[in-house]
Amino acid sequence: DPDHSIHPASMTKIMTAIVAFDLIKSGNLNLEDKFMISENAWRLSSAGYSSMFIMVGDEITVDNLLKGIIIASGNDACVALAEGIAGTEAEFAVMMTAKAKEIGMENTNFTNASGINDPDNVSTVRDVMIMSNYLIKNHPEFYKLFSEKEFTWDRTGGDPITQGNRNPLLYKNMGVDGIKTGYLAVEKYSLSSSINRNGRRLIAVGSGFESMNSRSRESAKLLTYGLTNFDLVEIAKANEPIDNLDVWLGKEKTVSVYAKDDIYKTIQKAKKDQLKISLKYNGPIEAPIVKDQVVAKLRVVYDQELIGEYDLLAAKDVKKVNFFTRLMKSLNYLIWGDV
Repeated sequence: DPDHSIHPASMTKIMTAIVAFDLIKSGNLNLEDKFMISENAWRLSSAGYSSMFIMVGDEITVDNLLKGIIIASGNDACVALAEGIAGTEAEFAVMMTAKAKEIGMENTNFTNASGINDPDNVSTVRDVMIMSNYLIKNHPEFYKLFSEKEFTWDRTGGDPITQGNRNPLLYKNMGVDGIKTGYLAVEKYSLSSSINRNGRRLIAVGSGFESMNSRSRESAKLLTYGLTNFDLVEIAKANEPIDNLDVWLGKEKTVSVYAKDDIYKTIQKAKKDQLKISLKYNGPIEAPIVKDQVVAKLRVVYDQELIGEYDLLAAKDVKKVNFFTRLMKSLNYLIWGDV
């Protein structure tokens, strides 16, 4: 059940990174910004949790903290980044939950930045997939960090420490390039993984695996099954004409419509004939029409189920004809049914 409530464990760190990436993208955070490490953040590294091994009083760049989170899965780095951005980890968790709601994660609530066990830090497999997809789609320049296999931190008071990425699928010859593992005693093992092969991007999310081996094995099976049995079908390309719709009382008889974003659907190969695409609108569309006005819907039905409905926008302005022309067109329509 993709909507069954789970504890996302360290998959929580995907959202921790997303919040930081969004701030960097908007110009409100810089990779070279430095945050002072608090005792609160350091305490996690001394408590046996997965850590970057930061020390109280260290000043660490956002760049290094992100690597410590993404590659080394450092819980201490999560707290340090959260405190540096929001003042407290609790306030940062509020930002995380707000972002989750914004991108459609309807059953998620974050209470911390690391995923350390908290009964109220909850999500679902579906929501983790939505979060993972948002990361890949909106931050491709940062997503490559999730495929890095090791990170070396030149720590204070000790030799540099090199830690490997905990994602086991990165070390298999199958093309996996992310994303994040998780483990909690109450949830067992979890993994959000992704593969990009021949231009096709697949994401597989699983939780509740009994062992690290079963997590790795079953996640690899999911990705392989998806590549073998499903195709990515292009429904529409962003900003390209889809159809011409009839216009009523306009200086032009039709108006071209387009979708604002690319529309793709992953469809089972054996059921490709069950994919149906249609336009929904009240036509003919009455002028005047303003460029980029929503004038229709594109509906995607698969196996008799509606799997997507998207706004279609007018490609240009269409002005209304003058009164005399409107009168003649109205009479013509009444007599002949011609718009």
